[in-house]
Amino acid sequence: MTRIRFIDSARRLVPLAWPVLVGQIAVMMFSTIDTLMMGRVSPEDLAALAVGSAAYVTIFVGLMGVILAVGPIAGRQFGAQNLAGAGSSFVQAQWLAVLLCVPGCLALWFPDPFTALAQLDATQAAKVRAYTRPEAFALPAALLFTAFRGFSTAVSRPKAVMAMQLTGLLAKVPLNAVLVFGWGPIPAMGVAGCGWATAIALIGQALAALLLLRRDAFYRPFNIPPLWQTRPRWAELAALVKLGLPMGGSILVEVTGFTFMAFFIARLGATPVAGHQIAVNLVAMMFMIALALATAAGTLVAQHLGADEKREARTVGRHALTLAALAAAAVGAVVALAREPIVALYTDSTATAAAALPLLVWVWFFHLGDALQTVAAYVLRAYQVATLPMVIYVVALWGLGIGGGYFLAFGRAGGAVGFWQAATAGLLMAGLLLSLLLKRVFDENR
Repeated sequence: MTRIRFIDSARRLVPLAWPVLVGQIAVMMFSTIDTLMMGRVSPEDLAALAVGSAAYVTIFVGLMGVILAVGPIAGRQFGAQNLAGAGSSFVQAQWLAVLLCVPGCLALWFPDPFTALAQLDATQAAKVRAYTRPEAFALPAALLFTAFRGFSTAVSRPKAVMAMQLTGLLAKVPLNAVLVFGWGPIPAMGVAGCGWATAIALIGQALAALLLLRRDAFYRPFNIPPLWQTRPRWAELAALVKLGLPMGGSILVEVTGFTFMAFFIARLGATPVAGHQIAVNLVAMMFMIALALATAAGTLVAQHLGADEKREARTVGRHALTLAALAAAAVGAVVALAREPIVALYTDSTATAAAALPLLVWVWFFHLGDALQTVAAYVLRAYQVATLPMVIYVVALWGLGIGGGYFLAFGRAGGAVGFWQAATAGLLMAGLLLSLLLKRVFDENR
């Protein structure tokens, strides 16, 4: 049996990973554009964006994680050449998106629990609502597109997803500029303009994906009918939910490790949370590299498992973990060493820059732990192992990360830096434990 070399795995991972990277950078640019523009409006608007976007991300990502169960399931079906089964799984993932958007939209329309957690005054809370209520219109489109993204990536069609995400970004930039700063008869809306620009762009992106499904010959063998010509199939929905709930729980815990930091740091004032928003946006952009590799690895491993190629699945998983660690160490070093000019791109406020710079010292180690845990988690999901990883996330990211951060920030007066120190430790712990769990799964699937 031929030995699979590291370079061979890299050559297979990169063609799948780079479209995911470009597409996810386009997604992250939504937040980056918002952050850059709000940095020019006022620290108060930037702080409202930090809390409002944290609320949206918490809701969206938790629901998104459930829908993305279509990836491992359709990936295995695709590897086994069961194209009709993969198409059916995608249709049911769309139904799941429709059902989940109802509670999600309500939570965005009434974001009071998030503003209360951040202990905002009435003026700041109103700014947050002005951002989240337009996002309630964006959420259905975002969740339906998530089903398209999970399915297309699982069947090795990531470039289609990338094209749609770039389309959304092209719409977002001019919409943001017009709605945030005003133009002609259109008044300046500030942070609310960010929310409406995102809603319009995401609805257009979802419609473009729907058109692609109907026109692209690649999707015809999957026999995917329009959603309105189908109905929910409860057995398939149950299979998606069984895998998706712990997946969504894991992703929710991971993301709230970020978002809860924003809520608690907001208690320290507008300037600390504005500096935190810059650091979060930057580390989220870096995370896209790890996410791209993780998505590619999960796709290939699921396809190998569907084809009953267990040895190849193990090898690709191991090589992906190594590649992610090397890339994270390199990117983290660049950002840590060049943090001053990077922060200058985000803000011209001396106080905001001073709040952000100490946080970026921790980005290097933070990103390394983030990369390791992400790739390990995605490969484990390809093996449909999701419940124990969720428990690991709760202990490492909520227990050590949020609990330890709260103690350091408020009990030891460490401020925002204390949260970042604890979050870094939590991510490194999660990366180690998930890697050990993955080794055990590899050993059990020889």
